[in-house]
Amino acid sequence: MNAAPDILCVGAILWDVIGRANRVMGLGDDVPGRITRRPGGVALNVAVVLARSGLNPAVLGAVGRDVEGDALLAACSAMGVDTRHVFRSPDHPTDIYMAVEAEQGLVAAIADAAGLEAAGPAILAPLIDGPLGRTDAPFDGIVAIDGNLPPALLSDIAQHPAFAAADLRISPASPGKAERIAHLMGHPRATVYVNRAEAGLIAGRAFGDASEAARTLIASGVARAIVTDGGRPTVFATADGCISQTPPPVAVAHVTGAGDTLMAAHIVAERAGASRDEALTAALRAAAKHISTVPA
Repeated sequence: MNAAPDILCVGAILWDVIGRANRVMGLGDDVPGRITRRPGGVALNVAVVLARSGLNPAVLGAVGRDVEGDALLAACSAMGVDTRHVFRSPDHPTDIYMAVEAEQGLVAAIADAAGLEAAGPAILAPLIDGPLGRTDAPFDGIVAIDGNLPPALLSDIAQHPAFAAADLRISPASPGKAERIAHLMGHPRATVYVNRAEAGLIAGRAFGDASEAARTLIASGVARAIVTDGGRPTVFATADGCISQTPPPVAVAHVTGAGDTLMAAHIVAERAGASRDEALTAALRAAAKHISTVPA
């Protein structure tokens, strides 16, 4: 894989360990189910969808110099994702995400991203003073960024001249990290992908629906915002107005990574020249397919 990447995905690259039970679960339940392990993390999930769509994405993140890291990078390369610029940490093991899903959706999850947190600015070196870009010649394509990055690093990205020409696509990664991406929301070319709860955490208030949330984000200085709300209408807002679409109704079989799939599918559609309505439709259909498909 020698071609220059056309899209960069910056953030978590890790192993997803997902336990799934086909029944409703409550606190303390111990039930039969299935446990799977696969490559994951927001940055990688987005990159995989982009690669499947014929694009050439590269990931920037941190992976340990361990057996788990070697296996993870090999799996990424096999899926068409450029990993040449990943920082290999000598001091931290490869990161891991663990989740429990049940009939009602995500029950609980823990993200151990200590390696990513510790790597800090080393992750961005190829983009700031390296083969992907420099301060005096910034990368001018799409850069997908997730909220797993340390807050200080997200703050630096918002102001660094190496990102001045980038088309930033931003995901908080989880409600617990939503407030981190506030640093990036004033970027003039930022598109924020959040759910209604995450929008509320960013704004410091609860919203009754996605429309209210999206309009508030735009009023606060976000250039573009896509706000999802489960099976209720999703809203795509800019300073020029809002469009709203209801996601296709599907049976929930798998929720981890659904937001990443929506974000990637939206990027693919826009790059192909889709209108705002068409791009949102494509994103919602891709997310619905992801949610309704049981992982192999």
